[in-house]
Amino acid sequence: MTIAKADSLERTRQRLRHFGASQLTDAEVLALLIGSGIKSRDALDLATGLLRSSGGIHRLADKAQRIRGKGVGDARIARIEAAFELGRRSIAGPVDRRRSFAKPADAALCFKARLANLGHEVFSCLFLDTRHRLICYEALFRGTIDGASVYPREIVKHALGCDAAAVILGHNHPSGDCEPSEADRNITLRIAKALALVDIRLLDHLVVSREGHVSLAERGWI
Repeated sequence: MTIAKADSLERTRQRLRHFGASQLTDAEVLALLIGSGIKSRDALDLATGLLRSSGGIHRLADKAQRIRGKGVGDARIARIEAAFELGRRSIAGPVDRRRSFAKPADAALCFKARLANLGHEVFSCLFLDTRHRLICYEALFRGTIDGASVYPREIVKHALGCDAAAVILGHNHPSGDCEPSEADRNITLRIAKALALVDIRLLDHLVVSREGHVSLAERGWI
Protein backbone atom coordinates (compact mmCIF):
# COMPACT_ATOMS: atom_id res chain seq x y z
CA MET A 1 0.00 0.00 0.00
CA THR A 2 1.35 3.45 -0.90
CA ILE A 3 1.65 6.31 1.58
CA ALA A 4 -1.21 8.12 -0.18
CA LYS A 5 -3.47 5.10 0.19
CA ALA A 6 -2.54 4.65 3.83
CA ASP A 7 -3.19 8.35 4.47
CA SER A 8 -6.69 8.07 3.01
CA LEU A 9 -7.68 5.42 5.53
CA GLU A 10 -5.85 7.19 8.35
CA ARG A 11 -7.72 10.42 7.63
CA THR A 12 -10.96 8.49 7.95
CA ARG A 13 -9.82 7.10 11.29
CA GLN A 14 -8.97 10.61 12.47
CA ARG A 15 -12.41 11.87 11.45
CA LEU A 16 -13.92 9.02 13.46
CA ARG A 17 -11.88 9.93 16.55
CA HIS A 18 -12.59 13.65 16.34
CA PHE A 19 -16.19 13.78 15.12
CA GLY A 20 -17.68 10.34 15.88
CA ALA A 21 -18.94 7.57 13.63
CA SER A 22 -22.22 9.33 12.89
CA GLN A 23 -20.35 12.01 10.90
CA LEU A 24 -18.72 9.53 8.52
CA THR A 25 -20.11 8.82 5.08
CA ASP A 26 -21.36 5.33 4.23
CA ALA A 27 -18.22 4.77 2.15
CA GLU A 28 -15.97 5.82 5.02
CA VAL A 29 -17.69 3.46 7.47
CA LEU A 30 -17.40 0.60 4.98
CA ALA A 31 -13.74 1.45 4.29
CA LEU A 32 -12.94 1.15 7.99
CA LEU A 33 -14.66 -2.21 8.05
CA ILE A 34 -12.78 -3.43 4.97
CA GLY A 35 -9.55 -2.25 6.59
CA SER A 36 -7.30 -2.07 3.56
CA GLY A 37 -7.38 -1.71 -0.18
CA ILE A 38 -5.77 -3.62 -3.00
CA LYS A 39 -2.87 -2.77 -5.26
CA SER A 40 -4.83 -0.55 -7.62
CA ARG A 41 -7.51 0.82 -5.25
CA ASP A 42 -7.46 2.07 -1.67
CA ALA A 43 -10.07 1.01 0.91
CA LEU A 44 -12.20 4.13 0.43
CA ASP A 45 -12.29 3.71 -3.35
CA LEU A 46 -13.08 0.02 -2.96
CA ALA A 47 -15.91 0.81 -0.51
CA THR A 48 -17.35 3.45 -2.83
CA GLY A 49 -17.40 0.95 -5.67
CA LEU A 50 -19.12 -1.68 -3.54
CA LEU A 51 -21.86 0.73 -2.53
CA ARG A 52 -22.39 1.81 -6.11
CA SER A 53 -22.60 -1.74 -7.47
CA SER A 54 -24.92 -2.96 -4.70
CA GLY A 55 -27.29 0.01 -4.83
CA GLY A 56 -26.34 1.64 -1.54
CA ILE A 57 -25.83 0.74 2.09
CA HIS A 58 -29.41 -0.52 2.56
CA ARG A 59 -28.98 -3.10 -0.20
CA LEU A 60 -25.43 -4.14 0.67
CA ALA A 61 -26.44 -6.55 3.45
CA ASP A 62 -28.73 -8.56 1.22
CA LYS A 63 -26.31 -8.55 -1.72
CA ALA A 64 -23.08 -9.28 0.17
CA GLN A 65 -22.76 -12.80 -1.24
CA ARG A 66 -23.15 -11.47 -4.81
CA ILE A 67 -20.47 -8.77 -4.75
CA ARG A 68 -17.47 -11.07 -4.83
CA GLY A 69 -14.81 -9.75 -7.10
CA LYS A 70 -11.40 -8.22 -7.19
CA GLY A 71 -10.50 -7.22 -3.65
CA VAL A 72 -13.66 -8.68 -2.14
CA GLY A 73 -13.21 -12.26 -1.04
CA ASP A 74 -14.72 -14.49 1.62
CA ALA A 75 -13.01 -12.75 4.54
CA ARG A 76 -14.31 -9.28 3.64
CA ILE A 77 -17.78 -10.53 2.82
CA ALA A 78 -17.85 -12.25 6.23
CA ARG A 79 -16.91 -8.97 7.92
CA ILE A 80 -19.65 -7.08 6.08
CA GLU A 81 -22.31 -9.66 6.92
CA ALA A 82 -21.19 -9.83 10.55
CA ALA A 83 -21.35 -6.04 10.87
CA PHE A 84 -24.92 -5.91 9.56
CA GLU A 85 -25.98 -8.77 11.81
CA LEU A 86 -24.43 -7.03 14.83
CA GLY A 87 -26.38 -3.90 13.96
CA ARG A 88 -29.63 -5.83 13.60
CA ARG A 89 -29.15 -7.53 16.95
CA SER A 90 -28.30 -4.27 18.64
CA ILE A 91 -31.48 -2.61 17.35
CA ALA A 92 -33.71 -5.60 17.96
CA GLY A 93 -32.54 -6.16 21.49
CA PRO A 94 -32.30 -9.48 23.27
CA VAL A 95 -34.54 -12.28 22.09
CA ASP A 96 -35.56 -13.91 25.36
CA ARG A 97 -38.59 -14.61 27.51
CA ARG A 98 -38.13 -11.43 29.57
CA ARG A 99 -39.10 -9.22 26.66
CA SER A 100 -42.77 -8.23 26.53
CA PHE A 101 -44.65 -6.99 23.48
CA ALA A 102 -47.33 -4.69 24.86
CA LYS A 103 -47.98 -2.56 21.77
CA PRO A 104 -47.53 -2.79 17.98
CA ALA A 105 -44.49 -0.51 17.96
CA ASP A 106 -42.58 -3.01 20.12
CA ALA A 107 -43.13 -5.81 17.63
CA ALA A 108 -42.51 -3.49 14.67
CA LEU A 109 -39.05 -2.65 16.00
CA CYS A 110 -38.19 -6.32 16.25
CA PHE A 111 -39.42 -7.14 12.74
CA LYS A 112 -37.85 -4.05 11.14
CA ALA A 113 -34.44 -4.81 12.61
CA ARG A 114 -34.47 -8.26 11.08
CA LEU A 115 -36.42 -7.81 7.84
CA ALA A 116 -36.62 -4.21 6.62
CA ASN A 117 -33.43 -4.21 4.53
CA LEU A 118 -33.91 -7.58 2.83
CA GLY A 119 -34.45 -7.74 -0.91
CA HIS A 120 -36.91 -10.63 -0.64
CA GLU A 121 -40.00 -11.23 1.47
CA VAL A 122 -39.67 -13.12 4.74
CA PHE A 123 -42.69 -14.06 6.85
CA SER A 124 -41.89 -14.34 10.55
CA CYS A 125 -43.63 -14.97 13.85
CA LEU A 126 -43.21 -13.92 17.45
CA PHE A 127 -44.48 -16.68 19.71
CA LEU A 128 -45.58 -15.33 23.10
CA ASP A 129 -46.67 -16.67 26.48
CA THR A 130 -49.84 -15.71 28.38
CA ARG A 131 -48.25 -12.41 29.51
CA HIS A 132 -47.17 -11.59 25.96
CA ARG A 133 -43.52 -12.24 26.77
CA LEU A 134 -41.39 -13.64 24.00
CA ILE A 135 -40.85 -17.38 23.82
CA CYS A 136 -39.12 -17.35 20.45
CA TYR A 137 -38.81 -15.61 17.09
CA GLU A 138 -39.01 -17.71 13.93
CA ALA A 139 -38.57 -16.76 10.27
CA LEU A 140 -40.80 -19.42 8.73
CA PHE A 141 -41.33 -18.56 5.07
CA ARG A 142 -39.12 -16.94 2.48
CA GLY A 143 -40.27 -15.65 -0.89
CA THR A 144 -39.40 -13.19 -3.60
CA ILE A 145 -40.16 -9.50 -3.96
CA ASP A 146 -43.61 -10.58 -5.24
CA GLY A 147 -44.62 -12.54 -2.17
CA ALA A 148 -44.13 -15.59 0.01
CA SER A 149 -46.04 -18.83 0.31
CA VAL A 150 -47.44 -18.97 3.83
CA TYR A 151 -48.97 -22.09 5.37
CA PRO A 152 -51.19 -21.58 8.46
CA ARG A 153 -50.72 -25.18 9.56
CA GLU A 154 -46.97 -24.61 9.94
CA ILE A 155 -47.58 -21.60 12.16
CA VAL A 156 -50.01 -23.61 14.31
CA LYS A 157 -47.48 -26.45 14.50
CA HIS A 158 -44.72 -24.11 15.73
CA ALA A 159 -47.05 -22.39 18.19
CA LEU A 160 -48.07 -25.69 19.75
CA GLY A 161 -44.48 -26.88 19.77
CA CYS A 162 -43.32 -23.97 21.92
CA ASP A 163 -46.52 -23.87 24.03
CA ALA A 164 -47.41 -20.35 22.85
CA ALA A 165 -50.54 -18.59 24.03
CA ALA A 166 -50.38 -15.82 21.44
CA VAL A 167 -48.70 -15.00 18.13
CA ILE A 168 -47.68 -11.83 16.31
CA LEU A 169 -47.05 -12.10 12.59
CA GLY A 170 -44.65 -9.93 10.64
CA HIS A 171 -43.33 -9.71 7.11
CA ASN A 172 -41.50 -7.18 4.98
CA HIS A 173 -42.29 -5.43 1.72
CA PRO A 174 -38.96 -4.96 -0.10
CA SER A 175 -40.58 -2.38 -2.38
CA GLY A 176 -40.63 0.06 0.54
CA ASP A 177 -44.43 0.39 0.49
CA CYS A 178 -45.70 -1.22 3.69
CA GLU A 179 -49.40 -0.88 2.84
CA PRO A 180 -50.96 -4.36 3.37
CA SER A 181 -52.24 -6.07 0.24
CA GLU A 182 -55.53 -7.92 -0.07
CA ALA A 183 -53.51 -11.16 0.06
CA ASP A 184 -51.93 -9.99 3.34
CA ARG A 185 -55.36 -9.42 4.84
CA ASN A 186 -56.70 -12.76 3.61
CA ILE A 187 -53.81 -14.83 4.96
CA THR A 188 -54.07 -13.00 8.28
CA LEU A 189 -57.70 -14.06 8.68
CA ARG A 190 -56.87 -17.65 7.71
CA ILE A 191 -54.07 -17.81 10.27
CA ALA A 192 -56.24 -16.22 12.98
CA LYS A 193 -58.96 -18.84 12.41
CA ALA A 194 -56.44 -21.71 12.41
CA LEU A 195 -54.87 -20.53 15.67
CA ALA A 196 -58.27 -19.98 17.30
CA LEU A 197 -59.08 -23.66 16.80
CA VAL A 198 -56.30 -24.51 19.28
CA ASP A 199 -57.05 -21.58 21.63
CA ILE A 200 -54.11 -19.43 20.55
CA ARG A 201 -54.69 -15.71 19.92
CA LEU A 202 -53.37 -13.83 16.94
CA LEU A 203 -52.55 -10.39 18.37
CA ASP A 204 -51.32 -8.57 15.28
CA HIS A 205 -49.76 -8.72 11.85
CA LEU A 206 -47.09 -6.12 11.07
CA VAL A 207 -46.01 -5.23 7.55
CA VAL A 208 -42.62 -3.50 7.67
CA SER A 209 -40.26 -1.76 5.29
CA ARG A 210 -37.40 0.72 5.51
CA GLU A 211 -40.02 3.47 5.35
CA GLY A 212 -42.11 2.39 8.34
CA HIS A 213 -44.71 -0.19 9.36
CA VAL A 214 -48.44 -0.88 9.34
CA SER A 215 -50.30 -2.78 12.05
CA LEU A 216 -53.34 -4.71 10.84
CA ALA A 217 -54.67 -4.76 14.42
CA GLU A 218 -54.52 -0.97 14.59
CA ARG A 219 -56.43 -0.87 11.31
CA GLY A 220 -59.15 -3.02 12.90
CA TRP A 221 -58.54 -5.91 10.50
CA ILE A 222 -57.92 -8.54 13.18
